[in-house]
Amino acid sequence: MSDVLSQSEVESLLAALDPGSQKLSANVSRSVGPRHPQVTVYDFKRPERVSKEQMRAFQAMHEGFSREFGAALSGMLRSIVEVKLISVDQLTYSEFVFSLENPTCFTLLHSGGLDGNVILDLNPSIIFPIVDRLLGGGKESRQAHPNRPLTEIELRLVSRITGLAITGLEKAWGNLCELKLKVTQVESNPQLIQIVPPNEVIVLISFELTMSETRGILNLCIPYNTIEPLAGKLSSDTWSAYTKRSTDPKQKLSLESGLSRAKVRLSVQLARTSVSAGEIAALSVGDLIMTGRDVDQGPEIAIEGRPLFLGKAGLVKGQKAVEVGRRLDRPQDALQKLLGEIGGGTAPAKQGIAGS
Repeated sequence: MSDVLSQSEVESLLAALDPGSQKLSANVSRSVGPRHPQVTVYDFKRPERVSKEQMRAFQAMHEGFSREFGAALSGMLRSIVEVKLISVDQLTYSEFVFSLENPTCFTLLHSGGLDGNVILDLNPSIIFPIVDRLLGGGKESRQAHPNRPLTEIELRLVSRITGLAITGLEKAWGNLCELKLKVTQVESNPQLIQIVPPNEVIVLISFELTMSETRGILNLCIPYNTIEPLAGKLSSDTWSAYTKRSTDPKQKLSLESGLSRAKVRLSVQLARTSVSAGEIAALSVGDLIMTGRDVDQGPEIAIEGRPLFLGKAGLVKGQKAVEVGRRLDRPQDALQKLLGEIGGGTAPAKQGIAGS
């Protein structure tokens, strides 16, 4: 119920809790009015593809980014700069673009880890005072910023700010994935860059930058299709579990010593063939069984049922023995080798024990 109840209506509702007060209940029904089902407004043009849990996860991640970015920016400018997270919203890409000023500092970043694009927008109301501060100015507390695109020199100075933001974002996202951000384009007119369709849902994360009495907005735009592969990890109660931990030498030594004492089953298969039941019934002493395995290949040595090595049968001090030979090529090893050749010499993944 969206209407605010008066004091008399509240008293009538409390009195209606008494089962013997039917008269008051009738008065309440007349004063409050008929009960209608609650209706939730839903706009099909703006579908909510990002859940509330994922939005809270974005908020938690970028609150840490705002603190670190503010400290780094303060150190570079030799002035106190406060960066505050003000909102995390989802809207369409067209709504985001048309809400920006023109001209502005619209930076397109490519994420190698997410295989998509991210947009970093710096408002002119804060970017020009920062440039002025870097060039030795900043004595006037308030000054009007020019309504023009940034020059080449100013863009070079702004790239230092962008570099600090990239470093902070990669560190904040390090628990989930490696962003590997790289600047691909800088534009003053945001409508010239179209990274997704106009109706595509994006996550807009806005920060307020405050330097002395100057304020401005920093916008981070992340299209939903870019973060869709990480949707399962983006939840407020599980994203923090992906924190990278340094290896404890004692724990590593204990694990290695425990695994080294573990017993595994080793078996040797000399050969393999198929015979009929009649052939088995007709066998006698001295008969030979033909197999399809070449004698030069030797028997297979398997660990826990997984063939890993080729061996050579023989005798050692009168005891039957098998000499371990070369390692067998596993399907995953061949796949890693093929991927390495396609990727231009990418190093294959480390091999595990017993084909793990």
